Amino acid sequence: MTASHKRNAVVLSALALALTACSFGAKDGGDSRAAADCVFPDSPKDAAPAWICDAPVEGVAVSAVGAANKSAAGASFMKDQAAADARVKLAQQMKVHVNNMIKQYVETTGAASSETVDKVNTSVSKLITSETLSGSRVFRSTVSPKGDMYVLVGLDPTVAKEAAEKVLKTSMNNERALWQQFKASKSQDELAAEIAKMKADGQ
Repeated sequence: MTASHKRNAVVLSALALALTACSFGAKDGGDSRAAADCVFPDSPKDAAPAWICDAPVEGVAVSAVGAANKSAAGASFMKDQAAADARVKLAQQMKVHVNNMIKQYVETTGAASSETVDKVNTSVSKLITSETLSGSRVFRSTVSPKGDMYVLVGLDPTVAKEAAEKVLKTSMNNERALWQQFKASKSQDELAAEIAKMKADGQ
């Protein structure tokens, strides 16, 4: 065999190995680029909308995803159940949202100690329940390939600000001494409005 033939044989062998490797990679899912960024919790092999994995949704300040199992009662019943589940989670997200506003306000103004902030956050958190989020609504909904219902419930920026301000004012009325350690020169309305303007990080 000549040197030229030997080189051609080596090249052909390398190509054959490369094609074999690609074939195995395709069969066993070796190409990581083919993996979905978000999947349904009840159907992990199926790609899902990004909002199911907590991706931000334009026009929604605070949100939570709820789910309901497939039911013979129908889609409307499932959607109601999923929305109720989401609202419970939304209350927790709202606590984080408002507490981040308070933290940001304190870091910006140096208005109180860490201990006071912790007490204030506890006071505010007690007032936020799924029932208080009356302005929340369903922004997205979908059904998984296996039949479970998923919904995204949230608050738009205006409603989120109003809800935060309302909770802050109620907390101020209930915990006057605590809030007095914040900006004493401001009225409760002014202070609540000022904190509610703060954009919570990561929301």
